[in-house]
Order: sequence, then structure tokens, then C-alpha cells
Amino acid sequence: MAEHYDYIIVGAGLYGAMFAHKAIREGKSCLVIDRRSHIGGYCYTENVHGIEVHKFGAHIFRTNSKKVWDFVNSIADFIPFVNAPIARVGEKIYNLPFNMNTFNELWGVTTPEEAREKIKESAIPCEHPENLEQFVLSAVGREIYEKFIKGYTEKQWGRKCSELPVSTMSRVPIRLTYNNSYYNELYQGIPAEGYTEFINRLLRGADIRLGVNYLDDREALRRLGDTVIFTGAIDSYFDYCFGRLDYQAVGFQDVYHANTDNFQGNAVVNYPDAGVPYTRSIEHRHFVPTDVPGTIVTYEFPLGSYLNGGDPSYPILNERNREMYARYRELAEKEHGVIFGGRLGEYRYYAMNDIVEKFI
Repeated sequence: MAEHYDYIIVGAGLYGAMFAHKAIREGKSCLVIDRRSHIGGYCYTENVHGIEVHKFGAHIFRTNSKKVWDFVNSIADFIPFVNAPIARVGEKIYNLPFNMNTFNELWGVTTPEEAREKIKESAIPCEHPENLEQFVLSAVGREIYEKFIKGYTEKQWGRKCSELPVSTMSRVPIRLTYNNSYYNELYQGIPAEGYTEFINRLLRGADIRLGVNYLDDREALRRLGDTVIFTGAIDSYFDYCFGRLDYQAVGFQDVYHANTDNFQGNAVVNYPDAGVPYTRSIEHRHFVPTDVPGTIVTYEFPLGSYLNGGDPSYPILNERNREMYARYRELAEKEHGVIFGGRLGEYRYYAMNDIVEKFI
């Protein structure tokens, strides 16, 4: 451990690891601190029974940038993986996102023109939708809304679609091809040895302290470095002086099946039915091939607002939170020697490729 560092990086997730990697390549010294007992943040994977388990939900790295793809593969080998989730509605299975396979199963149509006409025929016109329900009904009609969107979305957000703003969903994902890939990016994959090992390699050369909450001893820790990179929650840094920013929280339950190596036949299964308590299930061994026996399935449960418990997952970008974050941002800009970054530090959703691209 050095006595003094160029950077104190608070948070050993992808943002903090990428900052450290770049700084170390430039000859700077870094101390990385994380309140958790492990590195990786929300990208953390853990080897359980020989299977790399995504402990905070499925993470598929995707990008259209060859530069970004080449960089991540220079750190670790990424196995190509195309995410093709399915939706289980009752006892029936449908492909996601909504594509020609979905429409064929739903309506028996076989051509894009037939599907286009059926969607147009089903739509309930609304020139100025005032909520998410009206928006989706105006785009695809009641059958798709009630079968695939209503129950899933209301479970996820803990509110009725008629109470959610239109901005909750930027568009209804419709694809008039027989293409089951959820993402369109040119490069998609998962590190062969897991995200924890990928981040471990990014952090080589940095000193690391785990199980340390920076805010509990900020004065002493601050003296150890010239500049702080704070990737924790920006409102916590300022002692919630304007109130708490809100996030959706998600819970996870892992189930090990020793007697099968293929429990659900797909990496990701969504459950739109309102009566099913979880939103999706993830079978991790489908991400990276393995010969070990058994399989692990993780069920994701929406927990509603993190203010009611749980970890902050997805920023809730309503008017209240936008205004509150703007006030915290003003304080942050005046905080000498501290840079706020990442999902919690900037109160925004970051895709993994966005973070990587910032630093290469």
C-alpha cells in the first residue's frame, strides 16, 4: 500500500475499474475502495458449482464499436453470445422482442405485410397519450398490451400502467423479421471467465480495500489521495440534504438443480403474467459452455422503490428525481477535488459499452 495516491476511487464496479485502468496506464497511482466484500459492482459474477452466476441479473456486453470490442477482448476473452429471450404466458412460449415468430404464434400471420396490417387493425388511436397504457394501446392494441406488457410492467414498477408516464417506454419493440436476437449490436458476448475476472484484470496495479465504506471515514481516506472518483450514490455523499433519489430495486433468488444441466432450455425467460411473482428467470450455464453437472437458475423479483429496502438498481427519472438530482449536481460541481461518475454518481442508466467507450 502506498502512503499517498493520485486517485482514490470509490467503487470497484465497471466505471471505477475502467477509470483505474486508464489512470494506471498513464502512470498514476490508485486506491480503489468498495463497501462490498467483492469487486465488480453490479457486474459481479461468482463461480458456483463450476458455473459463472451473474449475481445481479444477466449482463450481456454489446457494442457496434470494433474499437470497444477489441479493447474488452484485449483484457479477457469474450465468448460470442446472442440474447434471444422468450416469454412464458400461461403454458405458451413466445419469442421476444415481438417479431414475426411472435406474430405467427399469436395470429397465424406469415408475412411482414400481414403482421403490419394486423397491428394497425389492433391499435386503439390516441393522438396525445397521457400515460403508458394509452401509449402502448395506440401502438399495438389491447391483445399485445394485456398479454405481454401490462402484467410485466406493473410488476416491475409497482404501479398501474395507467399511472406510469409515457416516457417509461420509449417505444414498443416490434421487429417485422424472423430474428429472435434481442439486441441489434454487431458485437455481443460475455467474458469466458466471468465479469469478476474481467474487472480484476482492469484493476491490476491498483491497491484495493474491500468492505470499506468511504463515507464512514471520508476525512481520513480523503487525505490519502489528490482526487476522489466517487461512484457511489450522489445523494448519500451529501448526506441526503435535498432528500433521497429513488431507484427501482430488484431481488434475486438462486436455485441449484443438481439432477439436470438444462432446466428451462434458454438463458432468459420472461414472465408477463401478473400472477407470477418474478419478472424473469436466468439459467446461467447457457451463457458460457461448461461440462460441469447441474444448473443454476436465478429468479428476479421486483422490489419496488429501493426506499422500501433493497439496493438501488435503476434510476426512476420522474420530475421529482430529475429536479432533485439537478440540485445535487450543482453541489457536486462545487466539490473541489471530487469527480462524480457512474450509474449512482450521475443518476443515470449506463450500458456497459458506454462506460468502456468513455475511457479508451
